[in-house]
Amino acid sequence: MKNMKILITAFLLALSLLSFTRAGYSKDAAIKVEDYSGKGYEVGDAATDFKLKNIDGKMVSLSDFKSAKGFIVIFTCNHCPYAKKYENRIIELDKKFKDQGYPVIAINPNDPNVQPEDGYEQMIERAKQKGFEFPYLVDEGQKIYPQYGATKTPHVFVLQKEGSKNIVKYIGAIDNNYDNPDDVSEYYVQDAVNALIKGEPVKMAKTVAIGCTIKVKK
Repeated sequence: MKNMKILITAFLLALSLLSFTRAGYSKDAAIKVEDYSGKGYEVGDAATDFKLKNIDGKMVSLSDFKSAKGFIVIFTCNHCPYAKKYENRIIELDKKFKDQGYPVIAINPNDPNVQPEDGYEQMIERAKQKGFEFPYLVDEGQKIYPQYGATKTPHVFVLQKEGSKNIVKYIGAIDNNYDNPDDVSEYYVQDAVNALIKGEPVKMAKTVAIGCTIKVKK
């Protein structure tokens, strides 16, 4: 009888520990899921600055642009068909808005071990071919794109300087037709920046980015 009581007690103790462990694991898992789903910026958040290598070998930060009123930060790359379709429009955005205080800052978030076409040397060559006049930075270690919450190439974050902070004013696609610029009817980024220049609120502050998934080493 005594041995039976000991066995029952041990069984109940083991059962309690198992329940506690499962509860603790579930809680941790829920936290991880919540953190993952909530990561990245929303409109109105202050965006982090960064220090990333440009195609000219120099390190670039947003703080380097003393006279800028804001930025058109675009996560893009070499290989993606969507990114290629948008290259000329990205060039035009920089030409249109750089002198008005909103330069384009392009960032390649892809791991070149997963997609060799997005390697640093390939970035240099692509920028030369297309005549990029804006920074084309490499997110080495893939530390910046998760902070912003970029999921596609291209994925745009329009920022506005407010004091020492860069406030997110628009997130999403460049426009509503990646395939043909002649068929665009909604110019999301252009309209957002024009509104900021005029001191007006951005009417369409968030859209769905259309493009290739960011390539991450598993």
